[in-house]
Amino acid sequence: MIDVLILGGGAAGLFCAAQLGRMAPELQTVVVERRERPARKLLITGKGRCNLCNDCEPAVLLHNVPHGARFLFSAANAFTAKDTMRFFEGCGVPLKVERGNRVFPVSDKARDIVDALMNAVRQAGVRVAHATASGLLIEEGRACGVRLEGGGELRARSVVVATGGASYPATGSAGDGYRFAAEAGHRVAAPQPALIDLLTEEGFVSELAGLPLRNVTLSLFDRKKPKKPVYRELGELLFTHRGVSGPLVLTASSLLDAGRAGDYFLSIDLKPALDPSALERRVLRDFSERLNRDFANALDGLLPRTLIPIVIRLSGIAPHKKVNAVAKEERAALCRLLKDFRLHIRAAGPLEEAIVTRGGVCTAEVDPRTLRSKKTEDLYFIGEVLDVDGLTGGFNLQIAFSTAFLAAKALSTALSAKQTEELERGKTGL
Repeated sequence: MIDVLILGGGAAGLFCAAQLGRMAPELQTVVVERRERPARKLLITGKGRCNLCNDCEPAVLLHNVPHGARFLFSAANAFTAKDTMRFFEGCGVPLKVERGNRVFPVSDKARDIVDALMNAVRQAGVRVAHATASGLLIEEGRACGVRLEGGGELRARSVVVATGGASYPATGSAGDGYRFAAEAGHRVAAPQPALIDLLTEEGFVSELAGLPLRNVTLSLFDRKKPKKPVYRELGELLFTHRGVSGPLVLTASSLLDAGRAGDYFLSIDLKPALDPSALERRVLRDFSERLNRDFANALDGLLPRTLIPIVIRLSGIAPHKKVNAVAKEERAALCRLLKDFRLHIRAAGPLEEAIVTRGGVCTAEVDPRTLRSKKTEDLYFIGEVLDVDGLTGGFNLQIAFSTAFLAAKALSTALSAKQTEELERGKTGL
């Protein structure tokens, strides 16, 4: 008899298996993974470097979880970023902390994290089975295994759903966990892309594709409430052929409703270090040094070269107008444009390209202290399959590790108690 059947060989599933092996080595644990190689999504996180976690206190982690922070309180405090770092360093992976408290392996290779996790699973005596689960086995209100594609089934005392979300389906995250949850009577919030590029209405972005903007302030506004930004932060972004990407944009994408992304717009402050008066003085100084030049040749000290033609076009100032002929009102309009360079969002990028998925198993129907289902006995949900998601910076992997740890702790306690009870019954003949 399998004691624990874990569906999904990603970060959450493998970490749960490794922790179970350490906490209760007597339990028989099997991970079912549809792909030949587990943890494929982990290999591509952090652009292949693996942003393992964020070296911060639990309160900071929760502050960076826009959806589901209250549910994660117990998990975040039970297994912290420091615990994650100790675990992997104990597995022989040296770590480093970079800007924004982001934690990476010193080698900058995600493969080292995957190898460490797989070694921990093997040392725990956990078997990883290459198979695809087609549905849950539920009998008398409890989960007791899975049906397999092609026929057959695996039976177990408890089942953990760690199948991930619906983004990057090529890595194995096909949204199966949502179907399993529905079979068990759970509500599932519709999956939406989170941490994704934003597509804009402005066609000129294709002319800027590949241009990074550093040390700019990005503000996200809801057109229905335009007076107060939904989000505002200093950092960097990147133009793409269809819109914008980069750290600031990924965070903004997690704070808007992807279902009505067209109701939002972005404002970029290209000169955040200068208030409007200081910017006007700067423009006047630059212009005074280029009085006899065409306007088109007077912005090289203010802007990246590829951005200049776009700004000229949007400013409404004739490109061949001499700088000494630019009117005060035109100069003021230019300054406003530099402080409020607007992009109107057409849509969020597609779900399959999102770094993480927003939506998933309704957290009101899962015990936050154990990750056990409130609908079906002996069924657990961990990681991205839940309706929780964090911002960029290592927070989502920490959610996976923290929920996996808490579920492993609950499982080891419950199943060890059951085994002891069964042994006692066997001794007494009851």
